[in-house]
Amino acid sequence: MNRGGATADTTVRVVIADDQTLVRAGFRSIVDGEPDLSVVGEASDGAEAARLARVERPDVVLMDIRMPVVDGLEATRNIVADERLRDVKVVILTMFDLDEYVYGALKAGASGFLVKDTEPMELVHGVRVAARGDALLAPTVTRRLISEFAGRLKEPPPAPMLNSLTDREREVVAAVAAGLSNEEIARRLVVSPATAKTHVSRVLTKLGARDRAQLVVIAYESGLVRPGWLA
Repeated sequence: MNRGGATADTTVRVVIADDQTLVRAGFRSIVDGEPDLSVVGEASDGAEAARLARVERPDVVLMDIRMPVVDGLEATRNIVADERLRDVKVVILTMFDLDEYVYGALKAGASGFLVKDTEPMELVHGVRVAARGDALLAPTVTRRLISEFAGRLKEPPPAPMLNSLTDREREVVAAVAAGLSNEEIARRLVVSPATAKTHVSRVLTKLGARDRAQLVVIAYESGLVRPGWLA
């Protein structure tokens, strides 16, 4: 049983949280249809999702936002705040790619999001991406989402945390906000992929960010990247 994040030799364990039975059944059919993925639990509200995360320690929770009792946003906060669940990745499910609740979930520590009408193979790919620790951020949709809501900030608040970053590390944060992979960052900065990965890891540590998704939020909210710059 996997308790520390999925590897190439283990099955990715998934919890599905959605208040609609048919939606859960559909996602279960897709996920369980893959030899390296397995649904280990279903929840119809956020409280049950958080409980299952504590019991099952899945690699990924597919989390609907709009659920009764406890919504997906609060459930995401509860999971991310639990140090025992630091390896559990939350992927938000939403009907709309421009949904301010998604922005809140990314701020709370979700590793990315999927639109519910995504193609089955995109769902499968998303689960695998999240399980291996990468942020599930479709660059064009994510930039539009973050720009929409970060753009409502009249003036970015002071961000003293950025003072700890070198100029190169600020470039790395901006590149992550642009949705670039480590390989793409390496090409942009003319460094090796290993060096790019090291830069990203160092930035995550310095900023206390859970993953790349939070780096995107930090980049916009701090004013390091402004809405429209990366269009």
